Amino acid sequence: MNLAVNFAGIPMKNPVTTASGTFGSGAEYGEYIDLSLLGAVTTKGVANVPWEGNPTPRVCETYGGMLNAIGLQNPGIDVFIERDIPFLKQYDTNIIVNVCGKTPEDYIDVVEHLAEEDIAMLEINISCPNVKAGGIAFGQDPKQVEKITAAIKAKAKQPVIMKLSPNVTDITETAKAAEAGGADAVSLINTLTGMKIDVNRRTFALANKTGGLSGPAVKPVAVRMVYQTAHAVKIPVLGMGGIRTAEDALEFLMAGATMVAVGTANFNDPATTVKVIKGIENFMERQGVKDIQELIGCVE
Repeated sequence: MNLAVNFAGIPMKNPVTTASGTFGSGAEYGEYIDLSLLGAVTTKGVANVPWEGNPTPRVCETYGGMLNAIGLQNPGIDVFIERDIPFLKQYDTNIIVNVCGKTPEDYIDVVEHLAEEDIAMLEINISCPNVKAGGIAFGQDPKQVEKITAAIKAKAKQPVIMKLSPNVTDITETAKAAEAGGADAVSLINTLTGMKIDVNRRTFALANKTGGLSGPAVKPVAVRMVYQTAHAVKIPVLGMGGIRTAEDALEFLMAGATMVAVGTANFNDPATTVKVIKGIENFMERQGVKDIQELIGCVE
């Protein structure tokens, strides 16, 4: 039985990775699971300088998910290269580094720092607000998406995945823009913007007022967007959004994703990724499927 996939030229032993921001850089999960079992580990977003993140409270539960306004807190690229990459290199898995920034120059600085590092891919978080464009996220304007993708591709030594925001009218437009800019792949969806009111305190549950909604509540939206994107571009798609079980992951694969990422479920059960991989294997065995390629994009 073959679970291996080729994702934008990178061989993966199976199609399962972690969603950025839900797995740190693997160290806290290494105690619970063997990271070598994963197709890849996708790290928390890293910037060119340390980011403190947003004020607390910055996480709250919602029906079928959670809201977070962490604000991409991270130690910066220098600490990441010195501490996190060596930790992950102990494991037989691909390393996908998620990159964030507030200006195009910020992203390029991180990409150049990573040029000589032994990592498999870069995932570019374009849901960050572009301070130079008045705070609108890079990923909400197709012209900006194409421009920043091309700028990053000009400097990147590894394949580039552009992580798309669902907070747009038509996600296929930003996906096509990323493809036009030279992206090797796209990943989606990032979180949906949401809000929760604490009725007893008569105020916002998050200090930031709004946060990113993730978890099972977003899955039907994510599957729809992955299906649309997989049919709109020729580059491979990494699908995510509310995956808790093998069945969830299979929906994304059948919709056209070549790989999937487990995110919020990791907080509930640190072994979710491994259970999803095993569940896909069991499904293929029951259905007599010899190669996972038979399932990818099988729903037209």
